[in-house]
Amino acid sequence: MRRASFSGMNCSVAQTLEVVGEWWTLLIIRDALFGVTRFDAFSTRLGIARNVLTQRLDTLVEHGILVRDPYQDNPVRYDYRLTDKGRDLWTVINALRQWGDKWSAPDGAPVELVHTGCGHTTTLEPVCSECGEHVDRGSVTVRRGPGAGANAPLPA
Repeated sequence: MRRASFSGMNCSVAQTLEVVGEWWTLLIIRDALFGVTRFDAFSTRLGIARNVLTQRLDTLVEHGILVRDPYQDNPVRYDYRLTDKGRDLWTVINALRQWGDKWSAPDGAPVELVHTGCGHTTTLEPVCSECGEHVDRGSVTVRRGPGAGANAPLPA
């Protein structure tokens, strides 16, 4: 089933979903963040159809999230490596993982993050980039940004 496009919507969330909103895409990015680079490794780990994996990888390369790096000439085979743009999805993946650990993992978290600096299991918490205070929905307000049109509605 083909989904509707958000390409005409002036919303950063909608534009992000245009690139990473297909359900296999974030799992591919998750595995890339874990160090997976080869087509066959993605295919085996995810159990994804090869044609679907090819489409998702092509989209991620097209949008600059992954780059293809040939490692074999005959036949040509590629490593798929995250770009800076792709690595920036780490916080998104971790936010989804933490939400899933809380609401969809009745037996506990399947994986945990261990902070290398102190050796303790950790969760990622949003903080203000200026003052370092904890940030949640109740501690921020929304205003028009430089990319909003003059008459763009703001979320309630």
